[in-house]
Formats: sequence, structure tokens, C-alpha cells
Amino acid sequence: MFEEQWVTTALTKANEKMKAVNQRNIGKIPYSTADGQYDNLAESFVAWWTNGFFSGSLWQLYHYTGDAAYRENAETIETLLDTALEEYLGLHHDVGFMWLHTAVADYRLTGSKRARERGLHAASLLLSRFNPVGKYLSAWNCDVPGWAIIDSMMNIPILYWASEELKDPRFRHVAKMHADTLAKYLVRPDGSAGHIASFDPESGEFLEMVTGQGYSPESSWTRGQSWGIYGFALSYRHTHEERYLATAKQLANYFIANVAQTDYVSLVDFRAPLGTTKLDTSATACAACGLLEIAEHTTGMEAEYYRAAAEKMLLALVQNHCDWQPARDGILQNSSQSYHQEKETHVNFVYGDYFLLEGLLRLIKQDCHLW
Repeated sequence: MFEEQWVTTALTKANEKMKAVNQRNIGKIPYSTADGQYDNLAESFVAWWTNGFFSGSLWQLYHYTGDAAYRENAETIETLLDTALEEYLGLHHDVGFMWLHTAVADYRLTGSKRARERGLHAASLLLSRFNPVGKYLSAWNCDVPGWAIIDSMMNIPILYWASEELKDPRFRHVAKMHADTLAKYLVRPDGSAGHIASFDPESGEFLEMVTGQGYSPESSWTRGQSWGIYGFALSYRHTHEERYLATAKQLANYFIANVAQTDYVSLVDFRAPLGTTKLDTSATACAACGLLEIAEHTTGMEAEYYRAAAEKMLLALVQNHCDWQPARDGILQNSSQSYHQEKETHVNFVYGDYFLLEGLLRLIKQDCHLW
């Protein structure tokens, strides 16, 4: 039986902390913390892929509490990202992460016409990354036009949104073709997911899986696994095509089976060498949101299975991996950037906080849909 009290208690703590964090970070775009204080990528890297998530947390809390201070700073961050749109060359496939939680969120919650324009601009940039012979969206600009990555499943919702806004099926068709390509080449029969698929950009031929942020090409980087769970479930939300929900469930079942072995908090890679203790709590939080998305589209015992797993994961994070002190920035601790990188290991990232907050709000049906 679901006990709501622990969720509302956690959200009360989160709101108390985030009010203070928001005031300390007016006009800043945080990424991670050092000694309990956020950095500011508005000054150093305005086109960084995570630059929409702090705003996303603010919009979720504005929707939940009505506190105008959250909205005001989120709108400020949105304007700061105009520089990234203007510079253009610094942007990759992550424009969904950046503008779904800033401009599109603003438009959905306030009806701002300028915010709508920004969102459509970003969607058009993502559309332009489509390789028609390979039927995939090219991930990055760094001399690898044949690479497509699982993270992109969380970016293509901006294409679905643009298609609905403009009544233009091109955006939806590209999103679906890309999703089908990744399902074919990155999702394995056992439900695990690879990170990077490499294609010949001239012929579109699939070449190989490439090691990305996981242990190896054949491993299961857990945040990538979570991107896939949530991303394919969102493709089902936007298209109602059963193959996407089936793929989301396949990925989810693999995640649940593995995370149950580590007290419902995920290692950085499910196929890391035995003895690995490196965690990625952000993967756990994102996967929980994906499981709750799947639960919305299923019924009965099946829906309860996914919801119960998400609840266990979020409860484990709340009980053991959160810093609730208002004097320190960042809530969710012990997130890790990748398996092989040592520097960003067991730290706080803004996207971990975002997915934690969204997951808690989803449990009590108080979230606003930003995807």
C-alpha cells in the first residue's frame, strides 16, 4: 500500500531548501556543486547540455507551490539561453533537454508567445540533425556525424511538441524514424541498452556500438538505460504506437531486475566488473520517472509493478542520498558522470535533482508535464 506521507515530507524539505537555493542562484545556470555551492555555466558554457534542468526544477516547484520567485528565475534563465541559440555551433542534439524545461515549460504554463518561438527554434535545430539515409539524429558536432546515442530519446519529445504546435508531421516522422533506429540497433534482446550506435553517414549502414559513458560497448550504462526507459515511454505518450511502450517495458524490466540487487539504487553500469561500487543516483531518479510514465499507460497489476518499483527507488534515494540543508546547494548526492571518469564521481548534478523532484511529484500526481 502506497504511503504518501514520506513523499509530502520529502517535498516539504525540498521546497524549503530550493527556496534558499533559488535566491542564491538568481540569474545563474547551475550544473554541479563544489563545497556545497553551485557553479554558473551562464558565464562559462551557456550551450552545455544540462542548462535547462535547474529551470525545469523551478517550473515544477512553481506549479506545485505557486511561488512566483521560482517562475521569475526560470524566465531569467530562459533569456540567458538565447545566447546559445544565437551562437548555434555549440549546440548538439541536447536542445530538447535545454529548451523543453525552459521555453516550452514557460509556454505550457504561461502561454508566453516568445517562449513558444524559442521552443520551435530549438526543435527546428534538432530536426536539422536528421540523417535521412541512416534515419537517425546525429548526436554531436565533433567530427562524428555517424554517431547516434540513447540520450537522444529524451530530446525527441521537443519534436513531438513542435509537430503538434505547428500541425506539421515532419517533426513527428523524424522523431519516430529516429526512435525506431535506436530501438533496432541499441536495444538488445535481453533488455539492456548500448550507449552509442555508429553509422556510416554516407550510406546509413550500421557499423558498431561504441563505448560511451559505460564500461564497454557491450555493457549497460545505467543512465543511458534510464534515458531509454523514459524516452521510449514518452514516444508512446506522443504517438500511442505500441512498439514504443513494449520497448520501454523491455528496458524497464532489465533495470528493475538489476537495481533490486543493489537496494534499489543503481550502479553506474549494470555490467561493470564484479566489485564495482560506483553509483549513479541520477540514473535511479530518471528511471523511476520512466517507470511512472509506463505505469500511466498500463493497468492493474502491471501498472502496480512499475509504480511499486519506482516508489522503492525514490524512497531509497530520499532516505540515503539527499542533502536537505538549505545552506548548501544541490539535493541528490552520489551521481556519477560515467564509469571511467574519476573527477565527476559521487557528486551532485542539477539533472539528478530535477528527476528526483519530478518523480516525487509524479507519485502524488502533482507534477506538470514538461516532456
